[in-house]
Formats: sequence, structure tokens, C-alpha cells
Amino acid sequence: MNYSISFVDKISDVEEDKMTKDLVAYESAHGIDVNYKKFSIVLKDDKGSVLGILNAFTAFAEIYIDDIWIDTPHRGKGFGKKLLKELENHFQGKGFNNINLVTSAFQAPGFYEKCGFQAEFVRENIKNPKLTKTFFVKFFNDEVQTQGILKNQESGNATEKSCHPRQEIYFD
Repeated sequence: MNYSISFVDKISDVEEDKMTKDLVAYESAHGIDVNYKKFSIVLKDDKGSVLGILNAFTAFAEIYIDDIWIDTPHRGKGFGKKLLKELENHFQGKGFNNINLVTSAFQAPGFYEKCGFQAEFVRENIKNPKLTKTFFVKFFNDEVQTQGILKNQESGNATEKSCHPRQEIYFD
């Protein structure tokens, strides 16, 4: 069999559909629901100007934070903490196990510790310590985990679908 391997910026819709269907079939065969949904939480002032954005996704029983961005003039004013708190409040009680993220040493590891995240693992970069990665996690307390699990025919436990594709948050 002849084949080719190529790097691409984006796969075609047909390739994406084929891959997704096969991944979902594999996960389903193991009783797992991938539960993958991208979303953003947008923080705006009363004039509609964007102050910050949190980009994340759900996968299995976890919420993974991709990015938190606060507009430069508004940094250090507690807006990052407000975005994290909104994320926690939104998913609390909805069957998820944890919120997790990865940050570099030059970014904000101390910020996440102050917000109650625990360093789970550190991948040291000895050639460029600014790029040392810290993997953080924050578990939901006393949470019954229903996300990421397909409906159990015997117990009748169903997976909740509670994510919203886009959500705007306003603060007084």
C-alpha cells in the first residue's frame, strides 16, 4: 500500500467528519461520552467593551481552560478571577470532575494557585525556564460525576448536556 503524510493547517470537513465519527464510535464502545464542546466566557464593561475572555472546552468529565486574556489596561483588577469564578459557578453541580489548565512560568502560575488550583505536575524546561509548564487542576467538591459517561442501561443514569456555545457575562 502506498501512502502520503502531510502537515496541514486545517483538515477538510469530510476528514473531520470521518475522524469524529470513528472517535465517537470507539469511545461509545467503551461506555464513554467525549462530551467535547468549545465555549468562551466574555467579560464586558457597561459600554460593551471587552475586558477579558476565557476560552475553554469540555472533554469527558473535565473542563479544560485554553486561554484567559485580560485587556492590558485592566490587568491586576480582579477580572481574571471573576472569569474563573464564573466558570466554576456555571459548571458546579453539573457532573464534572475538575477544571484543568497548563500555564508557562512566564505567565501566571501564582495567580492560579491563589485561585485555589493545585499544581499537579511541572515539566521543567532547563534550556528556557520561562517556558517551564505547570499543569493545574481544581476538583469540584462532593460532586457526583455524570459527565463523560454514556447512559448506563442498568442504573438509568443519564449524561447531562449543559454547555453553551457562547456565553456573555456582565458585572456591575
